[in-house]
Amino acid sequence: MFYYDPTYIILVPAILFTLYAQGKVKSAFSRYSRVRNIRNITGVEAARRVLDYNGLHDVKIAQIRGSMTDNYNPVTKVLSLSETVYGVNSVAAVSVACHEVGHAIQHAKGYAPLKMRNAILPVVNFASTLTWPLVIIGLLLLVANPETYYIGNMVFNIGVIAFIAVIAFHLITLPVEFNASRRAIQQMEELGLVADEDIGGSKRVLNAAAMTYVAALAVAVANLLRILALRNRD
Repeated sequence: MFYYDPTYIILVPAILFTLYAQGKVKSAFSRYSRVRNIRNITGVEAARRVLDYNGLHDVKIAQIRGSMTDNYNPVTKVLSLSETVYGVNSVAAVSVACHEVGHAIQHAKGYAPLKMRNAILPVVNFASTLTWPLVIIGLLLLVANPETYYIGNMVFNIGVIAFIAVIAFHLITLPVEFNASRRAIQQMEELGLVADEDIGGSKRVLNAAAMTYVAALAVAVANLLRILALRNRD
């Protein structure tokens, strides 16, 4: 039922878009990781300058393993930069570092979408683990026999609500990420961290990264549509 099902076709456009977005961000990051920024500044240096310029002296910067694993933790106030960003003087490294600083600035200024996303994160994490089990159990109860139909319908609907919560999280994430990128470009230009020759590459890297969040939302919506199609069919 779940392995060979025609409703999988609903997922195909979203999956193809996800593959395209992932390829785009890898290509852009790889390309501009090989381009040294004209200011010869590293990711960690750029991040520190922007943080200090915005009065965020209490935010620490740490190096973490991997590539494209960069993140900002608002609880610990730690900006974690990957090995391909921390001490690297490429256009990509500075762009990614400043994007993460953008999240730190959002946190400091009480940016509403970020506060909303952080507030619902625990609920979404819990909901995401329940979604598919609830949907599958609900569908099984729906088709089992008339006596379990009511319970199955209730369980299925709870699963759908959980899935909507996940979609809401992805939806709120979009303005958070786009705004962080805009802040990054603005700060880089304002502080002169990039030259005119570099800014185009910085925008390409950040725009490509933003597409992955759009793809995540598309996949979540496609999954919900497939779930509803399964319900209507059964």
